[in-house]
Amino acid sequence: MSKSESKIIIEQAMKTAMRAKDKERLGTIRLILAEIKRIEVDERIDLDGPAIIVLLDKMLKQRRDSISQFEQAGRDDLANKEASEIEVIQSFLPAQLSDTEISQLIDDAIAQSGAQGMQDMGKVMGLLKPQLQGRANIGQVSGDIKKRLA
Repeated sequence: MSKSESKIIIEQAMKTAMRAKDKERLGTIRLILAEIKRIEVDERIDLDGPAIIVLLDKMLKQRRDSISQFEQAGRDDLANKEASEIEVIQSFLPAQLSDTEISQLIDDAIAQSGAQGMQDMGKVMGLLKPQLQGRANIGQVSGDIKKRLA
């Protein structure tokens, strides 16, 4: 079994957090590794770099959703914990795209797909998702596309 470069980087970060006695970062990294291990065992596969990015992106989305729910419930302590986990997870993802870069990608995808209205939303998202995975909040991008196609 060969390990992907992404997995090796995450494991090294875990060791660094252990040496630094950074309990919060260590806990989040252990969550990431546990999720990777769970998928590898359940599906009997070795996750490669792109698959790990998809997994991390999913974990980010879960935490963003949790933050909004915790804030609505007045649980700022839990929202802050989730926010700190987001920072750790994002440290393992590629650099985030700027709003200008995202806007340009949306324009290119709309032009490339020939999208005319909301019925073409799937075509545009299909083109964009691989380019944006782990580099942008897909939910926000989806909202931007809806505004442009409406």
